[in-house]
Amino acid sequence: MQLFYTPDISESTYCLDETESKHAVRVLRLTAGDVIQLIDGKGNFFEAQISDAHPKRCQVEIIKKISEYNKRTHYLHLAVAPTKNIDRFEWFLEKATEIGIDEITPVLCDHSERKVIKDERLQKVIISAMKQSLKAYLPKLNPLTPLKTLLDTDFEGKKFIAHCYEQNKKELKDELSESGSNLILIGPEGDFSEDEVAKAIHKQFIPVSLGQSRLRTETAAVVACHTVNLLKS
Repeated sequence: MQLFYTPDISESTYCLDETESKHAVRVLRLTAGDVIQLIDGKGNFFEAQISDAHPKRCQVEIIKKISEYNKRTHYLHLAVAPTKNIDRFEWFLEKATEIGIDEITPVLCDHSERKVIKDERLQKVIISAMKQSLKAYLPKLNPLTPLKTLLDTDFEGKKFIAHCYEQNKKELKDELSESGSNLILIGPEGDFSEDEVAKAIHKQFIPVSLGQSRLRTETAAVVACHTVNLLKS
């Protein structure tokens, strides 16, 4: 299946952008008459036929449209502190997108070692993972946000904070919202500060455990993502 990202598609005929045109014509060597699949990141899945295989302006005709393609019944928002090694955070973004996630907020915490991220680069990682995993919904990537700002933001659903302190914590799998909306906080390599954990609990975040092992930030985020999707599938 040849899948292309077309975020602004709206008509029965469409011109792929230069990057996607080059990939279709130069890399995949597709020609007029070949059938490809398109996604807009908003839940729409299209089948289209190439009418003009131009390497910079590849024209296609829409044959079929499926709305709400593989729409999930739950909403997952993960707020994760970017890792010092950005490759690990990109790995998390890729795997979470493949598994299934709706919204991602990189958070800046007291113990954060990485305080700058490149949104454009991270967005490309997410788009690529969406295409590779045949999904029609593009997860929302928010800007790097101070944890305090996130804690003060309203969220309709249940809110969780996963941390490593010795404390009475629930198992995430036992606490997920029946309504299907969940926000989970994952801290940096040095964990959240005790003050951050206290403030989160004050804001009605439930302290949770992701198992008996001490996990890296990116691993914990993927485990949380998988846990929600496994129980909500």
